[in-house]
Amino acid sequence: MNSLIRKVWGSVTNRSGSSSGSDRISNPNPTSEYDRFLQMMYIQTSSTGEFDRIPIDILMQILRILGPRESARLRAVCKSWKFLVSDNRLWIYFLQNQPEQWDSIFFSETHLRSGYPLQAFPTQMHDLSYMHIYGQRVEVPGALIIDGGSGYCKYGWSKYNSPSGRSATFLEFGNIESPMPSRLRHFFSTICNRMQVRTSTQPIVVSIPLCHYDDTESARGSRRQLKDAIYSTLFDMNVPAVCAINQATLALFAARRISGIVVNVGFHQTSVVPILHGKVMHKVGVEVVGMGALKLTGFLKDRMQQNNIAFDSLYTVRTLKENLCYVALDYEAELAKNTQASFAVSSNSWFTLSKERFQTGEILFQPRVAGVSYKQFSCERTSTIILDEQAMGLHQAVALCMDHCHDAELTSDDNWYRTVVLAGGSACLPGLAARLERELYGLLPKPMCSGIRVIPPPNGTDSAWFGAKLVSSLSTFSTSWCITKKQYRGLSKRKLTW
Repeated sequence: MNSLIRKVWGSVTNRSGSSSGSDRISNPNPTSEYDRFLQMMYIQTSSTGEFDRIPIDILMQILRILGPRESARLRAVCKSWKFLVSDNRLWIYFLQNQPEQWDSIFFSETHLRSGYPLQAFPTQMHDLSYMHIYGQRVEVPGALIIDGGSGYCKYGWSKYNSPSGRSATFLEFGNIESPMPSRLRHFFSTICNRMQVRTSTQPIVVSIPLCHYDDTESARGSRRQLKDAIYSTLFDMNVPAVCAINQATLALFAARRISGIVVNVGFHQTSVVPILHGKVMHKVGVEVVGMGALKLTGFLKDRMQQNNIAFDSLYTVRTLKENLCYVALDYEAELAKNTQASFAVSSNSWFTLSKERFQTGEILFQPRVAGVSYKQFSCERTSTIILDEQAMGLHQAVALCMDHCHDAELTSDDNWYRTVVLAGGSACLPGLAARLERELYGLLPKPMCSGIRVIPPPNGTDSAWFGAKLVSSLSTFSTSWCITKKQYRGLSKRKLTW
């Protein structure tokens, strides 16, 4: 303690000596009302000790130099110091210097800290002690994150900046009725072995792929069965705590939202998922479009074959799709442009594409380009004529979902469904967000389309993984989001929150 005090006093002496005889460090910013309040508190709480005669702004500089751990330990040095250490601004400064973005920390701690059910209104900043939040976040144990995607799974340590690896998923997207525990056990064991993690030492966060969309009793039962199988398998493997959250919800969290519509361009198909306060609104309806990443890759492959462009594998086609393809803002206008571009898949294999570059993404909006024909039905509000939902264009599916959200009147604020978040690897195609937003403004009536915003995948192909990282770093992660084996047994006969 004495050495730390000498260190602080030395810092004060050096700073005082460099201030041209002034006993105050000038502040380039105008003094705010809150700063004046702090000065008054300083005067009122000061004692006769040497440290209490140090100006408030110098004390704040000293605390920032010492860092969070030593600042907290030295709260007993003087009354002014104790008061400043409790100031939220100091701990916000420390949190802003963490590897994780401050915007994400602020969103998660104000919107997600209570766990399910999420609060309709976020916790106000002045109601939180960021000193306690900082201490709790430091003590949060790292978790293994497993994002069970539709085409492949991404896994990694929550303390890392990105997933550590990828593997085939145990799930066949949209085709699961009764998952086999042995298959789940083998899958989770393989991931833990690759990460060199003992299952009994760390919590596991699992993102559950989108499946069984309907609000029927059969679909609800299938969703419960899948989630129960994940929990029971992991607890049988002695995992201390498990957090399982819907993939679309995690993608929404990654965009720092708790309500909105998530458009997930999956491996086999695209789902349009309405989410209110972190919960999927199955009663409103999840729309499904029969176009996914596999269909896009297949379409590009066919076009390359028609144009006599030779390739050796689907990997080559997928790489070209990811690096050359885009979505045109105006499809007809794009047809008249020279859009030729080249890309090297390997050091000695260059490929040149032209109209295929934007025609590939166009099938999301015009399935007939890929040979999918329409069947008719009518939607009065959007003036759309389609019957087969699998044949809908993406913009029509989103407009239909918004129409259902509007009619459902789930909340007095009807702006919640006007934020659209894109997710999935193929949703990263350049221009997709701008095109979808433009189509929605042209399709919906003005009162409904006012304020619509389409957000590109916030973390590229890994949005759900980063949403899980956000949750697993929460100061209340262990208490508000995780379920232990004992708690699971008590909940096993009740419906688990999606």
